[in-house]
Order: sequence, then structure tokens, then C-alpha cells
Amino acid sequence: MPLRLDIKRKLTARSDRVKSVDLHPTEPWMLASLYNGNVHVWNHESQQLVKSFEVCDVPVRASRFVPRKNWILTGSDDMQVRVFNYNTLERAHAFEAHSDYVRCIIVHPTQPYILTSGDDMLIKLWNWEKQWACQQVFEGHTHYVMQTVFNPKDNNTFASASLDRTVKVWQLGSNTPNFTLDGHEKGVNCVDYYYGGDKPYLISGADDRLVKIWDYQNKTCVQTLEGHAQNISSVCFHPALPILLTGSEDGTVRIWHSGTYRLESSLNYGLERVWTIACMRGSNNVALGYDEGSIMVKIGREEPAVSMDVNGGKIIWARHSEIQQANLKAMGETDDIKDGERLPLVVKDMGSCEIYPQTVAHNPNGRFVVVCGDGEYIIYTAMALRNKAFGSAQEFVWAQDSSEYAIREGSSTVKVFKNFKERKSFKPEFGAEGIFGGFLLGVRSVSGLSFYEWESLELVRRIDIQPKHVYWSESGELACLATEDSYFILRYDASVVAKALETKEGMSEDGCEEAFTVLGEMPESVRTGLWVGDCFIYTNSVNRVNYYVGGEIVTVSHLDRTMYLLGYVARDNRLYLGDKELNVVSYSLLVSVLEYQTAVMRGDFETADRVLPTIPQQYRTRVAHFLEKQGFKHQALAVSTDPEHRFDLAVQLGDLETALSLAREAGVQQKWRQLSELALNMGQLELAQECLHHAQDYGGLLLLATSAGNATVMKQVAETADTLGRNNVSFLSYFMLGNLEKCLDILIATNRIPEAAFFARTYLPSKVSMVVGLWRELLKSKNQKASLADPKDYPNLFPGHLESLKTEQFLRAERHTQLPASAYTLTPANHERNPIAEMKAAEASGQFNYVPEEDSNVTEEMEDAEMPPARPFVPAAAPVHASPAPVPTPVAVQPPSTPMSSMPPPLIPTSSQPSPAPAFSMPPPLVPTAASPLQESKAPAETKQKAPPKGTVSDESLDSDLDLDLDDIDPSDLNFDDALSLDD
Repeated sequence: MPLRLDIKRKLTARSDRVKSVDLHPTEPWMLASLYNGNVHVWNHESQQLVKSFEVCDVPVRASRFVPRKNWILTGSDDMQVRVFNYNTLERAHAFEAHSDYVRCIIVHPTQPYILTSGDDMLIKLWNWEKQWACQQVFEGHTHYVMQTVFNPKDNNTFASASLDRTVKVWQLGSNTPNFTLDGHEKGVNCVDYYYGGDKPYLISGADDRLVKIWDYQNKTCVQTLEGHAQNISSVCFHPALPILLTGSEDGTVRIWHSGTYRLESSLNYGLERVWTIACMRGSNNVALGYDEGSIMVKIGREEPAVSMDVNGGKIIWARHSEIQQANLKAMGETDDIKDGERLPLVVKDMGSCEIYPQTVAHNPNGRFVVVCGDGEYIIYTAMALRNKAFGSAQEFVWAQDSSEYAIREGSSTVKVFKNFKERKSFKPEFGAEGIFGGFLLGVRSVSGLSFYEWESLELVRRIDIQPKHVYWSESGELACLATEDSYFILRYDASVVAKALETKEGMSEDGCEEAFTVLGEMPESVRTGLWVGDCFIYTNSVNRVNYYVGGEIVTVSHLDRTMYLLGYVARDNRLYLGDKELNVVSYSLLVSVLEYQTAVMRGDFETADRVLPTIPQQYRTRVAHFLEKQGFKHQALAVSTDPEHRFDLAVQLGDLETALSLAREAGVQQKWRQLSELALNMGQLELAQECLHHAQDYGGLLLLATSAGNATVMKQVAETADTLGRNNVSFLSYFMLGNLEKCLDILIATNRIPEAAFFARTYLPSKVSMVVGLWRELLKSKNQKASLADPKDYPNLFPGHLESLKTEQFLRAERHTQLPASAYTLTPANHERNPIAEMKAAEASGQFNYVPEEDSNVTEEMEDAEMPPARPFVPAAAPVHASPAPVPTPVAVQPPSTPMSSMPPPLIPTSSQPSPAPAFSMPPPLVPTAASPLQESKAPAETKQKAPPKGTVSDESLDSDLDLDLDDIDPSDLNFDDALSLDD
């Protein structure tokens, strides 16, 4: 039977003629040197050209990666070997290697050597650690030396192919060849060594259109391959698969079985002549170079032929045709094993297999192992590898019953065996493109997936899906159907199916409709998977180990390379994985956690409670997250050990007591803020006040205090916010308390002098002169020409200023009076009041007598004259009046460790606070608008036509005396839009 080789094209790169290709061992790169003198590096995963540079203007016939040095080596028709750093594309070195075209470059696997060969009939050895010194010259060929290759089993020997029709084998350190293989009728173009350990073989291709296989120990030709129609340009033994590849100028690449030499496949991509083929150990990728570009193909399956018996703890794998075994029990205790570290396994050779193994699989009880490949299967005993049964098959699967299995012979026939004897054969209605073992026999066809009973082979259910894999749980209740880009979790009801098959009720041409229930669909690609209880563990396409349980996906580990699941050993609580190089690693995965999650999913809380004490503390939070996603938040709160998670759960559940204790333990402002919102939503105002206090959310405290009418709390908020520099909150609190003097101090301390002037003009006229003095000092530092008028110096420019002073004094007592909340409906709004009219009415009735204050800077002359004389106004640059009050220097106050030394009184009145909570109202402004003193410098409309008294300043003279250059004034000094944004 032929090999089942999947061949997929991964990259097609059109270019000029490709003379050489190479593959990088760690990066997804393919190197191609071109006949036009350029070199290209392609990323075969992203299909992108990642690097390209010009080497010379003549053909580059040889190129190689040197990964340990980050180099690309090139050999060209100008006889030069050049060294490039492939990260920077800078040329590191260049030298003339031959006196004619350079045909081939190869790199020693371990030593700092390269071998070059060329049309001068020489092979030369170069050492890059000795300044690229030529250490040896190998002479012996009588024509062009087309290719050389190191022996993978002995790096000190190499073979060379020449147009003198011979293949020679050389030893490093010897100038003469060890021996010569002569058998081709025309020049030999290519040569390669066989990688397997069982055959000392060489392969060569020549212009006589023949490919020869040589035994270099006996110096004899063991096989000649015919079939190509033109010269053979490249030959290659695959390092992992039992194939060899030959490329010819007839445009085809032929794939031959390396054991039987049977032609398996022929590739023709229509890119004219084939010039070069490159394979790499550890990879299924093959690079091909053509006249019109290069191709990257993937041959065979990357998944290694390996299987694990979880009961006995033994792993069996195949290396080429050799079967090997490793025993996990031989390692002893697994407590010292770290997750992700390679296990120190002792490997035992079990013997050679008659076929090339592509898959290896234990039966469910681990007593037998089947090896499949070459269209055949052989069942061995797992202990001694004794042949138990064999036959022809394209696929082989085990049933859940250890003694039963099925094979697919072709695309139409499926045979079922029991105790190694054929029991039944049948032809599925829609054909058989694949089969799956497990609790039911699955057959994939063009129409979908069909499940059959193993015993009767009756149709159970047909599903319109074509999966890559089907994984069954040990109980047979759950199944995973993995497709290319997603997977489905199904629940199988065996009792319903048994009843339907017996009574034929509910059966249709697609089987029993109630056989399966879809539990979930996940948009994720499954590479390998297995069930542990009701948990489905799998590796995905982005190299993560996850497990699915109850709709939740938990990540066990992020892998640094592609790995495949081998099995889970419950007694070790460890999950085992292997890579394609058969390195085995393990990860800790507690069976108690899986059992608990499985019990929860089944609704068996009695079992879950019994398992919970066996779960270590460090795994409890993972279990709690699982419970939360299943909707069991109360249980999750009881199980979780993570304070953050417990706090979130307590908030979600409205458990204020638990959340409060966790917040006190953490002392994090964010938690207090969350808890305050929850307390407010639940009407717990006292708790909300405490939380806002700990969160230092003074804005929230202000809102709470104003809502509850608690003046004491508001005063403490104002003082604490002022101490901590929370100026916005402090300003607003003092303003609502009626403490206008403190508000003015905050504006001055934050250097908001223009805003302070307008605030004083509106609410504290007695402070205007003081603030104007500060404003003058501020303007002096900005513009020497700018000047401001002061009401005490120019009363004629500030009509109504005296009334404002009186009204300020009249309202002062009201400002410091706190009204109960019950008086809100009886208190008129500010916009309905006229404070000046109220003051005049009180003054006329004798209820108010104005007493001039020293701070007001108002002379008694203002009471006697309608427009009293004033001193001439002089610009601020040279004032004639007294110097303004000095600007106070703000003192930086360090915030205390505890902003409020004691908790404020509760917002809700208690028995000791029977009186109604006070209400607050903002003080009414004394003037209609907060107009600028500069704007008020104009006289009222009815006095504009009068000539000013002698000694006074007219509007015209004021404008000329000010002589303001608006371009010289910094607008930021006169910006009043954000007067209350004080925190900056």
C-alpha cells in the first residue's frame, strides 16, 4: 500500500531563477539565491518577503544560513564568498574562494568551518575563527565539483559530486579521498546522505537522468531510480520521513519510498526546471527552487508517532522504523519535577517495525499497541512488542471496549474486529473518508459524520459536520467534535438511544434526534485533546494548554513550541506532553480540582463539598472563579482565598458586612469608593459617609452633606479639603456655609487674583481695595503700562459702591445664620431678592445703622457729596497714594496622614440630634453682575453730558491716562471663565 503523505503547498514565491535554497532552523525563513545576483529571505508562515539584498551582478549559485552567527553566506560567479549579517544586512566579510565559479557552500554542524567547491575542480575548507583562513584544499576531481555534503553520522567525513561522473568521499585532515563511487554515465550534479541509522547509504543524481543509491561501506550501487525525462539537478533524503526526493530539469519533483524505492508521488508546479531541494531535520517543510521562483511544501503529518498508556505510565514512540519505550515510573518521585521542564526519561529500544510508523496508539487498557503506516497496521503486545495481528488498512481505531477495533480499507468499506477476528464488514451509505473510535464508531463522509453502535452497527445519529477528530470521555457521556476552526461539546444519552433502537420511536433516516445535546461551541482549533472526568483538556493552534469544563475555558500553560498531549496520570496529578522531537514535559493539574468542577457541573454538590477540603489553598481561587462563572457566587465567596476576588463577589452579592471588613483590611481607596456606591444604592447613608471619608472622596462627602443638610460635616469637609489642597471642594463648601472671607482667601492663595477681585466686587465690597492692590502687583510683573482704578481713590468711577458696603454689613448676620431645613419653602430664592432695597428699607425704618469699617477704606466724605472730589488718577507705574497691601505668600500645607482626625457626626439625625438639619442657600450677590472695575470706570449715562467738577477725572482723561496696550496684557491674567477650577 502507498504511503499516506499529505502534501500541502505553504508558499509560492515568484522570482528570477533560483539556484540555491536553505531553511532556517528556528525562524520561519526560507533563503533563496538568484541567478540575477540577489538574495531573498521569505517568511513561509506570513507569505511575506522579509529581507532582500543585492550581492553582485552575476549569478549567486550557493547560499547558506549560519544561525549561530546570524549570518548568510553566499558564493557567486565572481569567485567570491561573502558573509552578511541577516539582522542588519551588512556585509561582514568577503574573500575570493576559488579561481572559477563557486558552486556549493556547506557549513559544518559544530565546528567553525565551511566547505566550498567550484569550477576550478577544488574543494576548500575555511575557518572563520582564524580570519577565514583556508585550512585545507581537497584535490582529486577532474571536472567541476557541483556539490558537497557532510555525513550526518560522522561530521568529519563528506561526499562530493562532480561532472567527472564520480562521487568521492573525503576525510577532514586528509588530502586524498577515502574512496570513489563510479557508476554514472554522465556528470554527477548532486549527492546526499541517508539520515537513518540502519543504512549506510548515499544518493546521487546525474545528467544521465538516473538516480543511484550507494552503500558506501560496500562501495556498491544498491538501487537505480529511473523515470525523469531530463538531467537530475538535485537529490535529497528526507531527515524524518521514509522518502527521498529528486528534482530534474524536466520540471518535476519525484517522491520515492526510501525503503521500497517505489514512486509515491510526483509534483509539478509549472515553474519550469528544478534546480535545488532543501530539507531540514525536525521539520516537515521542503523548499524547492525553480526557474521561475521557489516553492515551500509541507510533507506528511507533524504530529509524532507516540502513545501513552496512562495506567502503566509507559510511553511508546517511533523513530523512523525503530520502536522505543520510556517508563515514567522509573523516574521515581515526581514532586521535584518543575512544570514545563524536560523529563529525564530512560529510553529502551524495543525493536524494529516492519513498516514505517505514522501513528502509534495503545488500546484502552494499555495491553496492546497498534502501529500504522504504509497502508498497513500491526498490533503488538505493549510489553514485548510481539506481533499479535496485522493487515491492510488506511485507518485504524480502537473502541471503548479494549478488545474491539475497526479499520477502513478504502473509501467505502469499514470492518469491525473483536478479539482480533473480523466480526462484521459494512459499507456506509455516503462512503467513508475517515473513521473515529471511542464509545461509538464514527464515520466521516462527504455528507457529514455518522455514529454507529459497535455491537449492532446500527445508525445512532448523523450530524452535518466534518470533524478532524472525535474525543470521547471515559464514561461515554461526553464527546468533543473538533473541526478546523472550532470544537463542539456534546452530551450523549445512551438510554434514550437504546430505547429508540428498541422501539424505533423517534428514529429517522438521520438516526435518533435526541441522542446528542450540544453543550457548547468554542471558536478555537484543537490540535490534540483528551478527557479527564468531565473536563476536556486540549492544546490549541496558538500553543496553549487549556481545559474546558461547564462552558468555562481555563488556561493551564502557555507553551513556547508546538506540543502534543500524551495523557494524564491521576496518581501524579500531572499532565504529560511531547514535541515532535519526542521531548516529554509535564504540568501539574490537580485531579481534586477537576473532580470538584466535574461534580459542580453534574449538580452533585454533596460530592463537591466532600472534595473541596482536599483542594489546596492556592487552588481555591481558581475553583471560585469557576463557581462564579457557573452562577454560584455565594459558594464562590465562601471558597475564594483572594481578597480582591472576595471583595468583588461581596459587592456583587450586596454583602456589605463582608465587603466592609475586606475594605478595612486592604485600606485601598478604590475599594472604599466602590463600597460607598453600594452603600448609597442600599440606602446605608452612615456607611456611605464612612466609606467616602476613607476614600478621601470629598466631592462625594459634600454631595452627601448637602443632601442631608449636615452643616457640621460640611464644615469638616471644607477644612480637610482646604488642608489637602482640594480647592474646588473647599471653595464650594465654604461658599454654601456662607464663609465668604474664606472663599476669597482660597482664590488669593491659588493666585486667582482677577477672579478674587470679581468675587469681592460681588460679595465682599469691603475687600475690593485690598484685592485690587494685589492685582496691581500681579500686573506689574506682566505689563508696566497696565493700571487699575481703586474705589477708595476714585469713588466717582464706582457709583453705588457705598450702598454695596452697607448691604454687605446688613447681610453679614444673615450669612452666619443657619436655617433649619423646614424653612426652605419659606425662604425666597436669591434671584427673587433685592439686597440693596432690603438694606435701604431697614435703614429707613431704623432697624439698621451703617457703621463704617476700617477695612472698607470708605471716607465719610462719600456720604456728604453727590460726586465728591477725588485725587487725580495716576497710572499704577507711579502711584501717589499709599502702597497696596503686600501679597500674602501661600504656605504649602502637608496633608495629614489621617485627613479627618475623627469621624464626622452621622448625616442622619439621631436621638441626640432632635433639631431639624440646617438648610443652606448661597449668599445673594450685592451687585447684579460681577463687572470689571475697568468696565465700571465709565460714568452713568445720565451724567455723561455734565462737565466734571474741578479736580476730577473725566472719562476721556481716564482713557488717555490708562494708556492700556491690550497686546501687552497676558489674556491668562484676565481669564475668568474657569474661576472655580481651583485645584490646578
